[in-house]
Amino acid sequence: MNQVIETLLQHRSIRKYEDRPLTDEQIRVIVESAQAASTSSYIQAYSIIGVKDREMKKKLAELAGNQAYVETNGHFFVFCADLYRHEVLAEMEGQDIYASIESTEKFMVAVIDAALAAQNAAVAAESMGLGICYIGGLRNNLEEVSELLNVPKLVIPLFGMSVGYPMQEGSIKPRLPFESVYHEEAYNKDEKQLKEQLSQYNEVISNYYIERTDGKRSDTWTGQMARMLSKPVRMYMKEFVEKQGMNRR
Repeated sequence: MNQVIETLLQHRSIRKYEDRPLTDEQIRVIVESAQAASTSSYIQAYSIIGVKDREMKKKLAELAGNQAYVETNGHFFVFCADLYRHEVLAEMEGQDIYASIESTEKFMVAVIDAALAAQNAAVAAESMGLGICYIGGLRNNLEEVSELLNVPKLVIPLFGMSVGYPMQEGSIKPRLPFESVYHEEAYNKDEKQLKEQLSQYNEVISNYYIERTDGKRSDTWTGQMARMLSKPVRMYMKEFVEKQGMNRR
């Protein structure tokens, strides 16, 4: 096993950081690593907004559900789906591209490009001894987040990433069984087999929570997911995305 794989397999979310900012060089390396990620048809349909200002971090933390680690970290990155620059380049080239950039396909391309870039950034940061935590809570209040970050139409803040020097290690959450995730040749639709795998996984997760909380919590994964998914959230998203000029066709 090489060092890259070891870094990947040791990932855990870090939610407490030293009061120590990242250097400009560290930020550049993380962003350049993000840019090295694969991108569909070379479209590079994303942007990254870095936030150093403590007051702005504080506002973002409130908008994300009062998550302290959005405010207190070494640096905060916001990954955005971005087709604004493509609107600009179309004007430069005298082309009408709205049928394309308003499509669901290009919306998906932008989201996927941003996610790939973010994961490269995460691995780069962790390889430097830093910790990271993805922040999907920014999507709780995208109107306000977009206004705060001054994003134009055709740009959507998708999620944040807090990065910094860990104050605590955190624990690695067990993932789904390999067999539940990896399918060979075709999708395995054997429901009985899947339920058996999920039952076994529930035991692993329950034991993880019992050990982590000294017996105060013994959740199962299926129970946790079923409760969460039974309460729809952020149902304004389709309207917001269309208002930003994406996913209209």
